[in-house]
Amino acid sequence: MAVEKTRIDQLIGDHALRLSERLQAHRAQLFPPDAKKQLRKFTSGEVADLLGVKDAYLRKLHLDGKGPSPEIRSGGRRYYSPDDIQALREFLEVGAKTPGTYLPGRRDGDHLQVITVINFKGGSGKTTTAAHLAQKMALDGYRVLGIDLDPQASLSALHGFQPEFDLLDGGTLYDAIRYEDPLPLRDVIQKTYFTNLDLIPGNLDLMEFEHDTPRALAQRDGNLFFTRVGDALADVEKDYDVVVMDCPPQLGFLTMSALSAATSVLVTVHPQMLDVMSMCQFLLMTSNLLGVVAEAGGDMSYDWMRYVITRYEPGDGPQNQMVSFMRSMFGENVLNHTVLKSTAISDAGLTKQSLYEVEKSQFTRTTYERAMESLNAVNSEIEQLVQAAWGRGDGA
Repeated sequence: MAVEKTRIDQLIGDHALRLSERLQAHRAQLFPPDAKKQLRKFTSGEVADLLGVKDAYLRKLHLDGKGPSPEIRSGGRRYYSPDDIQALREFLEVGAKTPGTYLPGRRDGDHLQVITVINFKGGSGKTTTAAHLAQKMALDGYRVLGIDLDPQASLSALHGFQPEFDLLDGGTLYDAIRYEDPLPLRDVIQKTYFTNLDLIPGNLDLMEFEHDTPRALAQRDGNLFFTRVGDALADVEKDYDVVVMDCPPQLGFLTMSALSAATSVLVTVHPQMLDVMSMCQFLLMTSNLLGVVAEAGGDMSYDWMRYVITRYEPGDGPQNQMVSFMRSMFGENVLNHTVLKSTAISDAGLTKQSLYEVEKSQFTRTTYERAMESLNAVNSEIEQLVQAAWGRGDGA
């Protein structure tokens, strides 16, 4: 009796449909269909930390009727919206002794910072790193554009976009970099619920660029694939201080075009032997391919390139050995600070939130504070690199 074989395409298609329906139901439960994700309000203590001032100073501003009025809750606690934080930055910048103290973004002559976050291996914390970096820079007063270049669209999902429901008619970077009838980049930029943070979501359409490019190369029509992302960004360059691109975990034409547009590169590394071995292959391939792009006229000069250690467990001996090994190999190219492996970060992700979005009260205090301290230290180090690229050293 012949065994009936299963057609894998139909089985996978069925699973995708069922999973998609379940995810949509989950999203409807978390966020009703007519609701947009909203960012919580921040306590006056959190806002004081973000601005680098004392909480008492914010209280005085409020009592003097200066700056935005916070929401007053039980016990006289003051809460500020993200728009309020930006308004405070603008108010305080006027009287600042040093320009850029509260609005640290670009000044005349500063170039747009384009940071690509890459890794070849899933599970390295690439998207989590990109999301927390983009959000923290937005909270710190930079005008940020996040670009999801990964067809799996995790960065988009984290910001409230579910590709198979929200991007039925396109709306990804592919629309702006395709070879025929590209759209202006502005047409695919979406506002997010984070003040100062816009997003270009991703979905499977991005794969089309991988299919179109060999055809364009064969036609030799002068269309250089590796300039497509940079050319598209040029249209909105004046609107942003920083672009954070979450690249797909493979070295295709899309990643190479993103690397050609980049001014800086962040490589996420999980400090385990298999991951570091995988990264070694990734770096070899990247070097070879980018060498070809450089020979064809691509700009391969960068302001900086850093490895960021992610999902780090300080009590794990082998991990510590890998971190020491990387520091001895790559020196200052490894960020001094690490992103700790934390239940706070992974638990926040279950509800499609970052650590900057969730309320501190949802976690045990020490777990939350350790994770937040780790993320802030990494993001602060990257911000200092951005400031240095603008010739401002320690952010002066």
